[in-house]
Amino acid sequence: MAMDSKSVVDLIEASSGVHFSGFHMNGLVEQRHSSEVEQPTTSATENLHMQPFVIGVAGGAASGKTTVCDMIIQQLHDQRVVLVNQDSFYHNLTGEELARVQDYNFDHPDAFDTEKLLASMDKLRNGKAVDIPKYDFKSYKNNVFPPRRVNPSDVIILEGILIFHDPRVRELMNMKIFVDTDADVRLARRIRRDTVEKHRDIGAVLDQYSKFVKPAFDDFILPTKKYADIIIPRGGDNHVAIDLIVQHIRTKLGQHDLCKIYPNLYVIQSTFQIRGMHTLIRDSQTTKHDFVFYADRLIRLVVEHGLGHLPFTEKQVLTPTGSVYTGVDFCKRLCGVSVIRSGESMENALRACCKGIKIGKILIHREGDNGQQLIYEKLPQDISERHVLLLDPILGTGNSAVQAISLLLKKGVPESNIIFLNLISAPQGIHVVCKSFPRIKIVTSEIEIGLNEDFRVIPGMGEFGDRYFGTDDN
Repeated sequence: MAMDSKSVVDLIEASSGVHFSGFHMNGLVEQRHSSEVEQPTTSATENLHMQPFVIGVAGGAASGKTTVCDMIIQQLHDQRVVLVNQDSFYHNLTGEELARVQDYNFDHPDAFDTEKLLASMDKLRNGKAVDIPKYDFKSYKNNVFPPRRVNPSDVIILEGILIFHDPRVRELMNMKIFVDTDADVRLARRIRRDTVEKHRDIGAVLDQYSKFVKPAFDDFILPTKKYADIIIPRGGDNHVAIDLIVQHIRTKLGQHDLCKIYPNLYVIQSTFQIRGMHTLIRDSQTTKHDFVFYADRLIRLVVEHGLGHLPFTEKQVLTPTGSVYTGVDFCKRLCGVSVIRSGESMENALRACCKGIKIGKILIHREGDNGQQLIYEKLPQDISERHVLLLDPILGTGNSAVQAISLLLKKGVPESNIIFLNLISAPQGIHVVCKSFPRIKIVTSEIEIGLNEDFRVIPGMGEFGDRYFGTDDN
């Protein structure tokens, strides 16, 4: 059934909602190592969720970690943020340990139940609520008070003196912050806190500090500083650092999960217009004319975004008013390479953006699911001296892309000079390409759910080349 122009316009204007396809990291199947890909059911698709952004905040006792966490939470007031304290996961003391509690080192890694912390984090990262224990520092038990129910959130902050000590915990974190405060300041804060809030004798506080706290900081806490992505001097007093951190978190929250893993992956920012065009080209009832029209519009956006990642030089020009305008000059040494045949659909958009650009071609024959054979290549002779825009609208298993990129590398093109442009990308293909070539850039307009048992991208848009060039059965 054909769409008239009015229905097309109405569909674009009516499109709304979140743009990117969901992707559940725990359901990931690496295509190069497994040929079995489970077809998502409707219920499975509905249950897909975005992975939370996990922030680790470490530092010595009384360094200002809690203040930093509170300030981050306050500034992220429009996001769901939960704080998980490492202190909640202290082991229950045995009767023998209770009898000599003054000799128990609460600043040692063995004082924490890291396995329970990992189990709680696993539930939260998989969209499940979890009960976090409340540790009682009078009875030294974690079952005196009812646990705190923590629901899945957009941001999880893990805070604790030794939260960076275990590599398994560190691997969960998207950002690691170390709060670095002068030792004298930390000691003064600890004395004030323990004497006023806990009504402890100052002599006992100083004895514990010299016996356990300071040695533990030097032996266990300070060495984990090297794992930090960001070091905040002066803790909560450093408002500039915290503002920058919050700005970075907001940027990451607007990205797909895979963009948090691969800094060389770029998804163009969505609008209702973009989602409306995606709706049209994915609709099996869309006519060839409309499919080509809206596919071309999306391709043009991807190409423009890809060009924005090319190097530039500053240039000054004189305007008609006699004023000097300081701008930039485009990269001159550039070419395109299309993967025949679908990639040829992207050539017009590239030519419209870059007048007179050279475009090479690569033909890769797909033999089965993983077998790939290079059939034909015609590339500019000086391609090794150029930046290359590799064109292929669909990134599925990633096998064809690997073949094409490998050929470019053999021709002497530096990996960092390759920008791979496509309309939609399957997570499996992204993993294959980004892991194989971490210095290339991938620019796409949407990340899909995955691949079905036939290795077709889903929800996808069918055979792109057939629909674009009018060679499908319909």
